Amino acid sequence: MAAPSATAELVLDARCATGESPVWRATEESLYWTDIPRAVLHRWSARTGAQAQWKAPEMVACMAAWAGQPGRWIAGLESGLFALDLPDGPGDLAARQLASAPHATSGMRFNDGRCDRQGRFIAGTMLQDMGAAARVGAVYRFGAAELAAGSATDLGLGELIVPNGIAFSPDGRTMYLSDSHPQVQKIWAFDYDTATGTPHNRRLFVDMAPLPGRPDGAAIDVDGGYWICGNDAGLVHRFTPDGRLDRSLAVPARKPAMCAFGGPRLDTLFVTSIRPGGDADLSDQPLAGGVFALHPGTQGVPEPEFNPVPH
Repeated sequence: MAAPSATAELVLDARCATGESPVWRATEESLYWTDIPRAVLHRWSARTGAQAQWKAPEMVACMAAWAGQPGRWIAGLESGLFALDLPDGPGDLAARQLASAPHATSGMRFNDGRCDRQGRFIAGTMLQDMGAAARVGAVYRFGAAELAAGSATDLGLGELIVPNGIAFSPDGRTMYLSDSHPQVQKIWAFDYDTATGTPHNRRLFVDMAPLPGRPDGAAIDVDGGYWICGNDAGLVHRFTPDGRLDRSLAVPARKPAMCAFGGPRLDTLFVTSIRPGGDADLSDQPLAGGVFALHPGTQGVPEPEFNPVPH
């Protein structure tokens, strides 16, 4: 493993408005991520440093690689879940809707999402106007049965404002979920039925309100440590499986959005971030919106790809 370091390295000065959903593809030695409001999918090659980006028809909030289909992704957009295919050369993403999202109201989109250990895609929705603090968010499951039916299954977790921080323990039997809205700032743990893809026994894992930063996107290490971005605080926190704050690492952007383990040994923690627009003063965070790398001294767990095979 790389030597532990508390210093964040700049991977790419991407200047993303909202950099989200980093995914490491080991077969390519490349990192993918999205810029939500710009509806752009990015790729950075760790081997060559080459960069590429493609436009989607709607905002892309979360995604996972599609097993056995190089260049294909499942992704949560605004109106539903889509299969996205990268073009062979320059051009836009080819998008095919797999399921519409039964949003509770207009102005919603998907937000955080990833696959469980069995390859089902688990993703949440939110109202884009966070100021409304509307508890209309939901979390959906999309696997083989849902693909066949052309509809996603609502997991019934209800009354969420900004569902975030979805992650699964190394054995897949614990699911984590946060709500990053300033009025909530909580992380929950669930027992997770790996046979059916159903979370139950919800309990409070961490109340982030007294801690620096709002809970945003997350990742899991081999020891079951839960790494979550502390949005607004420029920190990435690690919590032990019993909910104890173990350490906090800084990045040079106040709004880290999501993290993912990658690199040849999965010992690099990549962090995407948000670049405030408008008249925001960025003099103390000129690299906001960039992608950063941390070396936390531990390894991650390979993120499962979307595997639409009956379980």
